[in-house]
Amino acid sequence: MEPDLKQSILDLETAFWNAMQGKDGAAAAKLCGDTVIVTNANGVSSLSVKKMAEMTVEGKWKLNRFSFSDVHVTSPSPDVAIIGYVVQQDVTMDGETKVYSAAECSTWVWKDDGWLCYAHCESALQQVT
Repeated sequence: MEPDLKQSILDLETAFWNAMQGKDGAAAAKLCGDTVIVTNANGVSSLSVKKMAEMTVEGKWKLNRFSFSDVHVTSPSPDVAIIGYVVQQDVTMDGETKVYSAAECSTWVWKDDGWLCYAHCESALQQVT
């Protein structure tokens, strides 16, 4: 795989997390396909790009800080890239701040307008604090 592709996908994933941290629904939406499948501790959801933008802005949480480690990227075909990594995040919900780690995986698909995310999975690893 081209080193530039790995960095490009990492940059896109970082841009998505920055959009979440800044509660920038428009920026998050620009990075997503028409429908994004999301899995996490709450189950499985199919979110429209509009719903993804709304959730980014309206969520009753604040992403204070995040950092990635153990990043892996693969590209099984020229128009698909998959990134997996561990994220450590500091999140405030209901006035309580928690720091935790999760394994994350996103699938990016190349379209006419560039790379768009069509799936994102999160699996909590451990509670740090």
